[in-house]
Amino acid sequence: MRDRFSGRKGFTLIEMLVVMAIVALLLTIALPRYFGSLERSKDIALQENLKVLRLSLDKFYADKGRYPQTLEELVEHKYLRAVPIDPITESSSTWILLQSEADAGEAPEGIADVRSGAQGTDKNGQPYESF
Repeated sequence: MRDRFSGRKGFTLIEMLVVMAIVALLLTIALPRYFGSLERSKDIALQENLKVLRLSLDKFYADKGRYPQTLEELVEHKYLRAVPIDPITESSSTWILLQSEADAGEAPEGIADVRSGAQGTDKNGQPYESF
């Protein structure tokens, strides 16, 4: 009987269980770091997108003497290739648009600032709306 099975190649159940336990241990160490880095990267991407939008608004104002009425106007006049996506909400339509300060009795000129429309806070406890 021993001669018949001695030529077989493969893993025993114990070897497979040991390998699976090692893989599970490595995953329990790596996954929390991975998900933490995903959240940090979204926060950084949000800050960068807001910076780009604000710079584009300032350049538009410097060139035209007025603020744009919509974010799409920045795209139309080639200040942006496309309206950036809010990485927290994963949408480009959730930006909170802040109108410029108008003189008393006048209608607002256009969009002077942009904030994130995401709910919640970042890792430091700062609300996304305050970025």
